Amino acid sequence: MAETEVAQVRFGIVGCANIARKVARAINLASNSILHAIASRSIDKAKQFASDNGLDPRVKIYGSYDQLLDDPSVEAVYMPLPTSLHVHWAVMAAQKGKHVLIEKPTALDVGELDTILEACQSNGLQFMDGSMWLHHPRTVKMKEMLFDSKLLGDVNYIYSTSTTSASPEFFENDIRVKGNLDSLGALGDLGWYCLGAVLWAKNYQLPTVVTALPDVTTNSDGVIVSCSASIQYKEPSSSGATTNAIIHCSFLADTSMDLTITGSKGSLNLNDFIIPQRESSASFEFTLGAKFVDLHIGWNVKPERVVVNCDELPQEGLMVEEFTRVVAGIRTTPGVLPDPKWPEISRKTQMLVDAVKKSVDLGCKPVYF
Repeated sequence: MAETEVAQVRFGIVGCANIARKVARAINLASNSILHAIASRSIDKAKQFASDNGLDPRVKIYGSYDQLLDDPSVEAVYMPLPTSLHVHWAVMAAQKGKHVLIEKPTALDVGELDTILEACQSNGLQFMDGSMWLHHPRTVKMKEMLFDSKLLGDVNYIYSTSTTSASPEFFENDIRVKGNLDSLGALGDLGWYCLGAVLWAKNYQLPTVVTALPDVTTNSDGVIVSCSASIQYKEPSSSGATTNAIIHCSFLADTSMDLTITGSKGSLNLNDFIIPQRESSASFEFTLGAKFVDLHIGWNVKPERVVVNCDELPQEGLMVEEFTRVVAGIRTTPGVLPDPKWPEISRKTQMLVDAVKKSVDLGCKPVYF
């Protein structure tokens, strides 16, 4: 690689899934990282991935995951593998000294995730999951407003959806509906975002009780393809308010990415919280002190549209840049440790996924924390 790239964190991509195309682009867009190698179980598939995505000819191409992990030049790996393979390959990566950026869901359950986190922690390595929306400047702006006591007030209600109308080919062939590869189905793939949004809105406080709603749909493999859940925070806030949340995730409905947060003083709404409708900018609506006018024939205020630009990097580029900022700090500065924030976010989200799945398995009975 060129001399100008020496300070950049060298990435390897383990697995050539479709989402890897987006992250490969992000790695090369970010200022502090570079794609050094890719690997697939088939050398032909890896070569095809490199060709299809116009990768630099200097990127190393491997026909096995082991070969990439044995490359001493690879400092960090991105893993878009089936969830059932995460614990094996992420632990192996950590044992070989690679920092781990992994696709969500992070594991089949929190026990598997703990195994991965322990491997990373014991080797002084950074862990992060691929929840890109958390890194968008819009998310930062929303959080500023969300926790300004003069604006939203205490959070009373959260509603979040992540749905997509999957094709017959998807239901026939995609790993996300195969019980032996990704048994969490829509709950892990889409519900991860919704449950993560609930935690985010509550500043990562765990709820009191989680209950799957009786609208669960599974396929012939027993994999969830559509479900909803109620998340309740029964411990009152300083004002005496409790918080209720409803999430819905599905491979059976038209595309939606809704997030609504209602507080004691105002509300916040957006319908593209996971992937903004435009890469270069994103918006949300904020309503403060809404009341009905006389005769209840209208509202006294209109929602304020807040636009946040994202000119320098898309959200996935910002995710990679944050991850590699920490990795570079660990590499160059003695005594710098991995940032515990990101593993904690992943673990709490996985705990909520586990709770919904347990509730489904119990016939939609409540699961208490």
